[in-house]
Amino acid sequence: MTFQRARTEEQREIRRRAILDMASTMLDEMPVAEVTLNELSRRVGLAKPNVLRYFESREAVLLELLDRFLREWLTDLARELADGVDADLPMADRATAVAGILSGSLSDRAVLCDLFGAQGSVLERNVSVEVVSRYKRASLERLATMTTLVGTYLPELGEDATRFSLQTMVLAGALSAYSTPPPSLQAAYRATPDLARLHLNLKDALNLSLTATLLGVLPRG
Repeated sequence: MTFQRARTEEQREIRRRAILDMASTMLDEMPVAEVTLNELSRRVGLAKPNVLRYFESREAVLLELLDRFLREWLTDLARELADGVDADLPMADRATAVAGILSGSLSDRAVLCDLFGAQGSVLERNVSVEVVSRYKRASLERLATMTTLVGTYLPELGEDATRFSLQTMVLAGALSAYSTPPPSLQAAYRATPDLARLHLNLKDALNLSLTATLLGVLPRG
């Protein structure tokens, strides 16, 4: 892929989208930690300084992708909850259904979970106040959307719906790190099957954690 110099705002936006799309493709091939600005520049056909005209750092690219993937997930989640939760069920049954849908939906989005896991420790570190503030403002909007979705099916949560929504994203990021072991650890698991007890299945681990959380915080009686 090669580009001529971007002279209009439309051309600059095309260039930005191309960078984001290539970074997305790379995330399908490798974990967040292995995505480098040098490789991204090479693949998109731009010199590294030119990429930096559009995004101030690798982390800025990945933060924007995280917001894109989060928006896409929430759109899908709205449909999945509508199809999978019967509003007439007892509270405990609705909570179990919501936890199952969340865990299944997130476990199908390994890249999103990987980005969740890198967000606080990596992605928010090498960016300017302007970039991280813009991302955080967008995050508040996404959190409000998820809170509304969860609250629709579990109104009993009340104000705890926001805390639960945020905790769900944090858990998905934390647990995903243990569900995708590196090649050396995979080899160790194969060589010593007893060690494989430490390998968490993301869907199962999320489902257990989210179900326990919901049943623990929902009012009784």
